[in-house]
Amino acid sequence: MDIEKNVKSFLEKVNRVCNESKRDPSEVVVLGASKSQELASIKSAYLAGIQHFGENFLQEAEVKIRSIDPPPCWHFIGSIQSRKAKKISSLFHWVHTLDRFKVAKLLNDHRPNYLGKLNVCVQVNPDNEVSKSGIRLEESEEFILSLKDLYMLNVRGLMAIPKYTEDNKQQREVFAKIQIKFKELKKNFPHFDTLSMGMSEDYRSAIQEGATMIRIGTNIFGKRNEK
Repeated sequence: MDIEKNVKSFLEKVNRVCNESKRDPSEVVVLGASKSQELASIKSAYLAGIQHFGENFLQEAEVKIRSIDPPPCWHFIGSIQSRKAKKISSLFHWVHTLDRFKVAKLLNDHRPNYLGKLNVCVQVNPDNEVSKSGIRLEESEEFILSLKDLYMLNVRGLMAIPKYTEDNKQQREVFAKIQIKFKELKKNFPHFDTLSMGMSEDYRSAIQEGATMIRIGTNIFGKRNEK
């Protein structure tokens, strides 16, 4: 697996989609979804130009985080168990999956002052899927307002994992719905700057509908070898 070649090829694709969508490629952060990936593969992607990595499991991520120096920007993109929130708040630069006040308070209370505020995205559930985490789009503003006194959290925007479909039109419709809510929220939260949506299968549609961060695994690392 030539990860350096994969990274170069994928970044070129992102640039093309941005140009076609009349967007500045610098507005789109490529986040390497590195769950189950070997440390050597992550280092190769890092050296090839990927500056941000997303991990789903704390125990697996902790080894990686302590093994790469200088460190890239680490994002937690998995479900958060309350008992692991303390360590997550200390190890990561970003958390994308915030959808419970209890977890938000734990992240806030255990964030070391010397690290500064923890960047967080509120996870929304655009299709209201019972099997998925996330706040209903129509409840997102109320939830964000509930976080206003958690001073060690910097709420940057929204994250979403829409229902899987190969249909480009359907992909764009749901991403557009999320972007509309994001723009509505920006009226009351003008500092919002992050829309984390889109993965290897649907990143084109996500970029076309305003994504600022895409979470990419397969197109960088190849098909995942699950442990």
